[in-house]
Amino acid sequence: MRMFSWRFFRVWQRNRDIFFRLWHSEGPASIVEPIILLLAFGMGMGAFIGPVEGQQYISFLAPGVIAAYAMFSATFECTYASYIRMEHQHTYDAILATPLNAEDITAGEIFWGATRALMTGFIVLVIAAAFRLVPSPWAVLVPLVALLEGVMFASISLFFTSIIPSIYSFNYFFTLFISPMFFLAGVFFPLSSFPEILEKLGRFVPLTPAVHLNRALFQGDFGPDNLLALGIMVFYTVVFFALTLVTMRRRLTR
Repeated sequence: MRMFSWRFFRVWQRNRDIFFRLWHSEGPASIVEPIILLLAFGMGMGAFIGPVEGQQYISFLAPGVIAAYAMFSATFECTYASYIRMEHQHTYDAILATPLNAEDITAGEIFWGATRALMTGFIVLVIAAAFRLVPSPWAVLVPLVALLEGVMFASISLFFTSIIPSIYSFNYFFTLFISPMFFLAGVFFPLSSFPEILEKLGRFVPLTPAVHLNRALFQGDFGPDNLLALGIMVFYTVVFFALTLVTMRRRLTR
């Protein structure tokens, strides 16, 4: 396995420039959707739900929403957007004609996906603070969780992007992986409220440790289970980052 060089920053920089050129079409969704979700579920459905784990339902929901939308940002950036750059716009072919290699492209894409997750995590945290849903000053570390989560989901997403035969194959990725994880990772309800088989399944999905760490930071709760959650995220990140370096090289040089 070959490693990437400092030139990956040029891929990241290219994606950054395109994003800020088109921010008016992509940015509002990062603000509007979390607000709607917090209002609809937190205040709407929350009116019919009692305290959850000793707090109001909307307070329980907020850190999970941050983790979920950080996941979505990294995932969409490294699935549809990356695939279009690779197969339709032939952006990667043009980049390979420069001193950059396949590993530089891969790392640049992953770290840009992580940057999108960081931006989204920060924005949703500010929204939660505006709703007065941030009781602990330790919540300022939530964007760092979003950054690690972004690298993790960007790696997973780009790995899938590198092995699919067509853009329509993303239907499997989102229908069988992302959407179920959104509901099974404890974003909306504690894992203990699920049937046993779903609870066990929920503990293995990558979004769960990110939700757990966000809730711990919101409450200022530091225990050994938080180190376990962090370790799980690091494990997923390292494994899929390494795999994606290999599969993207095969895809781009075949």
